[in-house]
Amino acid sequence: MNALIGLIKTMRPKQWTKNAIIFAGIVFDGQLLNSAAFARVLASFLLLCLLTGAVYIINDLVDIERDRAHPTKRNRPLPSGKLPVPMAIGAAVVLPILVLIGGVALRWQFAVVLLSYLVLQLLYSFWLKHVVILDVLAVTAGFVLRVAAGVVVIQVAAFSPWLYACTALLAMFLTVGKRRQELLLLSEKSGSVRVTLEQYNLPLLDDMLRMVMTGTLIAYLLYSIEAPSILLAGTNLALLTVPFVLYGMFRYLYLIHVKGEGSAPDEVLLKDRPLQIAILLWGLTFILILYIAPRLVPVSL
Repeated sequence: MNALIGLIKTMRPKQWTKNAIIFAGIVFDGQLLNSAAFARVLASFLLLCLLTGAVYIINDLVDIERDRAHPTKRNRPLPSGKLPVPMAIGAAVVLPILVLIGGVALRWQFAVVLLSYLVLQLLYSFWLKHVVILDVLAVTAGFVLRVAAGVVVIQVAAFSPWLYACTALLAMFLTVGKRRQELLLLSEKSGSVRVTLEQYNLPLLDDMLRMVMTGTLIAYLLYSIEAPSILLAGTNLALLTVPFVLYGMFRYLYLIHVKGEGSAPDEVLLKDRPLQIAILLWGLTFILILYIAPRLVPVSL
């Protein structure tokens, strides 16, 4: 029983929230209330969670020695010995096979995206994570594939390609922010935990962070202006959500540069109430624009 609990912990259920981005296609295509489409995306989400869980197992198997030198990762089930290595290897082999079979049952295009995601993650685990800059780009590509998985499993009509750009830039922002905070936290030990941290420094990561944040804002502005008018009541109402995005970016910079917050961006989000409120207001505003405004606003603004 302890080994099974360790296996589930190694699959990182808390991290599966990142897979919720698979719902972007159905939400921003205006099909959220379509029960058949929602059921397909929900099934895709569950399969993706199992696949990501398998990838986390593989990552921990590859990094088991490095994790034992990490101040917090050494307590994970594999490095600590709570999860037997043979059991982890078995799960890492069986889970992807079952997931790919399920993916084919839903739609072959979805299975192709899942296979692409798995190959990318294997390349990341064994090679790309050790190559400076490519490590960031590989993580970014993983998020884009998550969005694509939710798009190919249904018939989308008005999904804007700009959302792929926004997803990629936001993922890059989270990844660069995480590298920055790891470098601060680990200091001299950074290279023994993550090889690429030896080739990064704070000025470089800060410059990358600024570039990515600027690119994210520009891409989101373009999406807000160019988004399919059929979903936005023929208006520019999406621009109303821009202040929430801008506030979120400024808030994060404030936390790391003024408050000295040392956590990764996703961890900051779990702790900072103003950030949580900004994201909630953004989500509610966009839902109103996508699903309510078309019925209430008959003319272009």
